[in-house]
Amino acid sequence: MGKWTVRIPLDYYRILGLPIQATSEQLQQAHRDRTLQLPRREYSEAAIAARRQLIDEAFAVLSDSTQRQAYDANFLAKAYEVDGDRRSEAGGENGTGGVAVATDPIAESYTPSIEIEDDQLVGALLILLELGEYELVLKLGRPYLSSGSKRYAYAAQPANQASDLVQADIVLTLAFACLELGREQWQQGQYENAAESLETGQELLLREGGFASVRGEIQADLFKLRPYRVLELLALPETSVSDRKQGLNLLQDMLQDRGGIDGSGDDHSGLSTDDFLRFIQQLRSYLTAAEQQTLFEAEARRPSAVATYLAVYALLARGFGDREPALIRRAKVLLVRLGTRQDVHLEQAVCALLLGQTEEASRALELSHEYESLAFIREHSQGSPDLLPGLCLYSERWLQNEVFPHFRDLARREASLKDYFADQQVQAYLEELPNEPEAANQWTVVQATPAKRSTSAAIDPPVNDRNGTVPMPSAERISQTPIAPLPVEVGERPQSRPRQAAVRRRSSPRFDRLALMVLLGILGIGIFGFLASRTFAWLGNALNPGPQLEGEQLDIGVSQPPIALPSSPAAIDPTAPLTTESAQQILETWLEAKSAAMGENHDRAQLATILTDPALSQWQKNVDDAERDGQYFEYEHEVNVTGVEADTNNPDEATIEAEVTEAANLFEDGQPSSDGSRNDRLQIRYELVRQDGQWRIKAWTVQ
Repeated sequence: MGKWTVRIPLDYYRILGLPIQATSEQLQQAHRDRTLQLPRREYSEAAIAARRQLIDEAFAVLSDSTQRQAYDANFLAKAYEVDGDRRSEAGGENGTGGVAVATDPIAESYTPSIEIEDDQLVGALLILLELGEYELVLKLGRPYLSSGSKRYAYAAQPANQASDLVQADIVLTLAFACLELGREQWQQGQYENAAESLETGQELLLREGGFASVRGEIQADLFKLRPYRVLELLALPETSVSDRKQGLNLLQDMLQDRGGIDGSGDDHSGLSTDDFLRFIQQLRSYLTAAEQQTLFEAEARRPSAVATYLAVYALLARGFGDREPALIRRAKVLLVRLGTRQDVHLEQAVCALLLGQTEEASRALELSHEYESLAFIREHSQGSPDLLPGLCLYSERWLQNEVFPHFRDLARREASLKDYFADQQVQAYLEELPNEPEAANQWTVVQATPAKRSTSAAIDPPVNDRNGTVPMPSAERISQTPIAPLPVEVGERPQSRPRQAAVRRRSSPRFDRLALMVLLGILGIGIFGFLASRTFAWLGNALNPGPQLEGEQLDIGVSQPPIALPSSPAAIDPTAPLTTESAQQILETWLEAKSAAMGENHDRAQLATILTDPALSQWQKNVDDAERDGQYFEYEHEVNVTGVEADTNNPDEATIEAEVTEAANLFEDGQPSSDGSRNDRLQIRYELVRQDGQWRIKAWTVQ
């Protein structure tokens, strides 16, 4: 079986990670470093040997002055030849009368290449992987896979060519390329692209049926990526139905893994309970009222106090915004579960008002301990026999400022009680609102420290007050008080517990003597039953406090991000000249990335945001070696920039002089080791290059 050859876009200088002007000393140092840097332990001996063979071949040619001179001449001649061809084509087209020739985009810039044998292919792919050429690795390696893929149509090689390839090593290299490409896209904020790259790598490994540890590494990144993907997908326009549905499905998967919004399960995202609640609060502004209603009503059935509270928010918002009072009734029922542990009387008053139940609204206000809000309501009800004018104004402003902004379809909607009560659908529903029994302890006074609030709530099953003495609010009465801001702020989350029921009666318009006697008897029984139910409710509260959220409850704000992305030099103005302050920030970012990469978790994600080749490849290998050997470091750094110098010939290159103090403690297999621990004070010269608007470190020298 004969061998075959393939041309790879590599040259001997890139293999060693050196510029064409490299000295013989630099060649020897690079060869030694590259030889000592071994690939990950998952690779076969054949793959490692192929890589070493290419490194040795590059060193052998470049370390021999005669061979290097010939190689350089050929290298430069081809570069000038390509450039000369382009110039002649342009001249023939622009005035010499020659025939215009279409320029090959591939020849726009010269890319040196070498011809290798089939058994060196894996080594070449490994070197390209180390250089960060992830997409090129995928392009070159796909044709040599043995079968197809869901995402890529791989062209299998003829049997007499593919039989000599180390198939498992090729698959592994492509999977690593997908992994690193996904991490790079993650850092660039391309979360769905990152997920697709990671899933492709995982699919390749599943087809091979091995490398469980690498599959686990990819799956861990996919889990951590989920909250970012949820936010990215749900932020899409509502016309992107399928993508937004995928975002909701990912969110449902996370909730299932965690056991609910306030569950204690592990979804492997790295978010604590507090962080996850902030994440839920942040994504709400990307969801419509209908989407939130569906989501949080389902979560409330786990049961979950937080989900119940958010479901009340959604029902109130949609009921008021879409003129559907039936949804406000459902919010009213949900609040019964919260009333025994949280003072929600103010929210109950709002719901009663929106259902035209003004007597209930007044009684709820009497029981509320929300002193700041009550002061506002009283202030704007002066001159009125009741608190209805202030409550109307409070409700309108509260819905406008504290409820609507959390829904993408209502954020710009105006909350007007006048328009709400003028709506014929609302009027028809309130006219037909039936008499229904209330929960016995609906009006129980909750003895709790008053909490500031921002989340919404409502009342119990509705009672029709149309026969009461207090009329429904008119448009004139709603708008008679000037608008003022409400004292409403973010506060505690409520606790959930069901309550027992009793009956509240309405008066009858006519009584004869017998009816009066019957009424008095029923009243006595009702009072006795009420007292008994209150007693049983008190005992139930003492003996069975119901589910609670443990620890201090959160002050959740939508302005807080759920997860902090690793710091990167993107915050530096890419057009501004490099200053001492921006240089200090760049070096601090690098030292933070180094600490994370060489730390216990070997988090490489930040390296690509601050380093570029050759430094990037070098440090990625350092991290791989440390992880393979069971080593990690704990660092303490101090850095002081002593000088910044811009390249006068190239504005995209600069150098930084800095004094760096580094204390390093080495751990081997989780145990401290004195062999690698040190405390150094170094003077370092960093070489920087600006790529895609960001300064990155490409090399440094210890002076």
